[in-house]
Amino acid sequence: MDNSKRIPRHIAIILDGNGRWAKLRNKPRSYGHKVGFDNIKAISIYASKLGVEALSLFCFSTENWNRPKEEVNYLMSLPIKFEKDIDAYLKENIKVMVSGRKDRIPIKTLNSLNNLQEKTSKSTGMILNICFDYGALDDLCKAVNSIVDSGNNNIGEMAIYSHLSTSILPKVDLLIRTGGEMRLSNFLLLESAYAELYFVKTYWPDFKEKDLDLAIDEYQLRNRRFGGIKE
Repeated sequence: MDNSKRIPRHIAIILDGNGRWAKLRNKPRSYGHKVGFDNIKAISIYASKLGVEALSLFCFSTENWNRPKEEVNYLMSLPIKFEKDIDAYLKENIKVMVSGRKDRIPIKTLNSLNNLQEKTSKSTGMILNICFDYGALDDLCKAVNSIVDSGNNNIGEMAIYSHLSTSILPKVDLLIRTGGEMRLSNFLLLESAYAELYFVKTYWPDFKEKDLDLAIDEYQLRNRRFGGIKE
């Protein structure tokens, strides 16, 4: 990767393949989720060192509630482990924010996420956006309802963007999905309108710094025209 070339301001990653990674090792799906969770800190810190301004990670979707109850309960417990990483994020000047619904998350999990945001709120470096119980369509509905409730009848593009949970972040430049699937799965749909898409077969627990470098290498080769023409 050539650091002298443009680094994506905002990278979004769909963390897919944890369960399949575990199955290949004859382990329970929860083991894959645990190892995948542990990978978040390393990739986040590396992205920060590269100069990425925002990193959004799709950790739990609004549709993931449809999974078996035992798996959902385990996934709900994982953010509690974030607290052990607070010092590492503070050292790297990383600010954590959380996008998604807050009304269905267990109180202990919600408290951990809120504590992580509060403890890193004064950091001025990369923003790590944890998307938890997040769905782009749900976020869009909330944004439109908020605009209507404010009495604003002019529901234009700028008004919608300003009411999204991600309004403080740049638009997504590079969207990565691990695990071999090639779909967006209701993740940052508006924010990724002109994102460069990068799909990789590597499962998230095996996605390391070198894999992020390869994704950025590909991004740096893309000709981003935004609907126009560049010679």
